Amino acid sequence: MDIGIPKETKRHEYRVAATPAAVRTLIAAGHDVRVQTGAGDGSGFPDEDYRRVGARIVPDAATAWAASLVLKVKEPVPSEYGHLRDDLILFTYLHLAADRGLTDALIEAGTTAIAYETVEGSQGGLPLLTPMSEVAGRMAPQVGAYHLERFLGGRGVLLGGVPGVAAGEVVILGGGVVGINAAKMAVGLGARVTLLDVDHRRLQYLDDVFGGRVETVMSNVGTVATATARADLLVGAVLIPGARAPRLVPRDLLAEMRPGSVIVDVAVDQGGCVETIHATTHDDPTYVVDGVVHYGVANMPGAVPNTSTRALSYQTLAYAERLANKGLDALRRDPGFLSGLNVHRGQVTHPAVGETFGLDVVDPATALGA
Repeated sequence: MDIGIPKETKRHEYRVAATPAAVRTLIAAGHDVRVQTGAGDGSGFPDEDYRRVGARIVPDAATAWAASLVLKVKEPVPSEYGHLRDDLILFTYLHLAADRGLTDALIEAGTTAIAYETVEGSQGGLPLLTPMSEVAGRMAPQVGAYHLERFLGGRGVLLGGVPGVAAGEVVILGGGVVGINAAKMAVGLGARVTLLDVDHRRLQYLDDVFGGRVETVMSNVGTVATATARADLLVGAVLIPGARAPRLVPRDLLAEMRPGSVIVDVAVDQGGCVETIHATTHDDPTYVVDGVVHYGVANMPGAVPNTSTRALSYQTLAYAERLANKGLDALRRDPGFLSGLNVHRGQVTHPAVGETFGLDVVDPATALGA
């Protein structure tokens, strides 16, 4: 199969869909791989690294997108919609429930769109979302601690405190992959950490993992309000696969937060779990609402692209190779992989996307004619 890897166009997105090592694997399996010039530069992989393993370096995005299978990192932006077509398989992060424009563009173009974030593993979980959730979770306390500094509008609180002065308070909403990684980093910084989740078994697990160093709390309207009010740093780490994130923090709770406290909503690429959050960029990452600093960068892992690209490519390669070897039959043979199908030939095939926008949903197996 002809595989294209275009350069990412989202602002300050430095990741690339595949490392040279991954491209070598695809070429060894008999596939032609075209890489847009400069696609890997931001991650530390120059054109020569791809050329050395047998890739064809192409001069522009249109040539990369002309392949049968296109591998990306982030969802297409409006300037890329013109590359969508009905004989294209697109394999990337999509987050459609937060993007009606892209959903409509994929439907109109008839593109087969497979989302990393909804592919399910054979033992459960979301194997292609996990590596970036780990990165973003570990970054959240780091960027939150930085933006707590006074000259950036924060409270001037050092999360780890010092002897004789209490450590800062970190509250994490959600105990999944993002939440547990955020907790690890916050504990490592010496902060006092509270983690809320709706799953009691998950809280039991986290209590065992952290050995009492993290306070675990069952999440409901009351406990979220109480915890939010005392947070120096609030981390949004909620995920419903394929769906828009639930709004757990309404605007009126901001009035209960201390001026200069910071919100880092990792769920912003799925719409965010804080009512007042909206997507920002790495060069203008924050804004203030009701005295509270909001950090809403939707591609946090893009700031550490060498680590992120390697972590992502290690996980996506096996799926990309199966797609290249077997085409859409790879989905028919694997129910977990089939869960990644969001749109096919003008039909929405993921229930969470359909529910979000009130669109009819076709069972993915039916859509593929399985």
